[in-house]
Amino acid sequence: MAALTAGGRTALSSGATRLLARCLTHTVHWGADCLHNPLPWPAAPRVHVPVKAAAASAAAAQHPRWLARSAGDGGGGGTGTTTSSSSSGGGDAGGDDDVQEGLGTLRRRLQQASDRVSEAARVADVPGLRARLAAREREAAADGVWDDAAAGQALMAELADLRGQMADIGRFEAALEEAAFAVELLESDPDCPDAPGLLREALSGLSGLDATLERWELRRLLAGPHDARGAVLTVQAGAGGVDAMDWAEMLERMYTRWAAAQGYKVTVAERSAGEEAGIKSCELLVEGRFAYGLLKGEKGTHRLVRSSPFNAKGLRQTSFAGVEVMPLLEESEGAAPALEIPDKDLEVATMRSGGKGGQNVNKVETGVRMTHIPTGLSVRVTQERTQLANRAIALQRLRAKLLVVLEEQRAAEVAEIRGDAVKAEWGQQIRNYVLHPYKLAKDTRTGHETADVAGLLDGDLEPFTTAYLRLKGRRAAEERLAAAA
Repeated sequence: MAALTAGGRTALSSGATRLLARCLTHTVHWGADCLHNPLPWPAAPRVHVPVKAAAASAAAAQHPRWLARSAGDGGGGGTGTTTSSSSSGGGDAGGDDDVQEGLGTLRRRLQQASDRVSEAARVADVPGLRARLAAREREAAADGVWDDAAAGQALMAELADLRGQMADIGRFEAALEEAAFAVELLESDPDCPDAPGLLREALSGLSGLDATLERWELRRLLAGPHDARGAVLTVQAGAGGVDAMDWAEMLERMYTRWAAAQGYKVTVAERSAGEEAGIKSCELLVEGRFAYGLLKGEKGTHRLVRSSPFNAKGLRQTSFAGVEVMPLLEESEGAAPALEIPDKDLEVATMRSGGKGGQNVNKVETGVRMTHIPTGLSVRVTQERTQLANRAIALQRLRAKLLVVLEEQRAAEVAEIRGDAVKAEWGQQIRNYVLHPYKLAKDTRTGHETADVAGLLDGDLEPFTTAYLRLKGRRAAEERLAAAA
């Protein structure tokens, strides 16, 4: 809630300062009211004053509240005053009950949030983070840190990552302190007129903290060796003709909007337009922390069922598109020694890139297609203006593909040991999108589904990525338990 500064003063968080200011404002108003009306009892509602009360003493007449209260001692006026006061008191009692009930709820939610924040700090290993951050800051402040530009960039990236993790824990603790401060204020002055507002604000803050912790806990599931990297996402039109090309373009739009909503930088590295509509293929570079970890579950075949806009009869059409996701490897990182690719295993073909760039790309063969002969994996790169640069990028992409294949092979070996049955069903799709005759999108792996297909195609992909991460987390936990047994 509060921390001591270097000068020995107490520093409050911004939220706690706002809460304290509101209560101080209420206290000032209450004090001013007491100066103008020094008698201790509260104001009573206006009532009809009988004639006998009008003959009260001049001293009593100086205090309207006392006069109104004295008038209540009379006959008919007293009855009206008593009834009004009773109803008013009943309303206050009801309001007090609501505040007390809300305060109990706030205490319970605060305790739950406190437990979650404590667990998050334990999992994140805050002392270890501080030590690593201090060590990296000393390295960054040393002379000659930029003698090796690649090493300097890697150090700066690690520093940013460590600071981001520390900032996350700091935000959790600050939100917790604000809620705890609100509880203290409400307990000390439950009759404060601002109590309902303080209660709502504190509960809203805890709801926001719960949502933030939920996202943070999901990020902890992204523990793969390449999950923290950016991603290279490729969309390829499949069976379905023009409808499939249009479907591939719809998927391109969906992933672009999702990445923009996540704050990632998206670059279209390559795009091949269809003859009539849509695209044949596209390659998107999604740069940002955990982009690959969040998108890797999108790899597979996506199936669309709709009334075709390219069919004169409006018949129902089924279209397919393939999505491939690879980690984005930086030039300075390279690949593991086991993934060194001999030149004899590579087949390199050159081509004209086409598109923008003038005669250099339209007449000179700057594009590169690189194929790994043993596996048949291939990549095509045309984004740079020189063949040498495209060749280097193609080699990185091919290494990334091989990394993904190796991980999938290890997963397949585990599945074979567990004896998972392979379903002999039509189609290899991981997700179905139905727009006609009804609207439904369903993931065949997790079972998660939604009727808001338009929202999904507009980039609302988070529920599906979350469901996939939870599924992977459960399977990993089961495998650990099986190995321990």
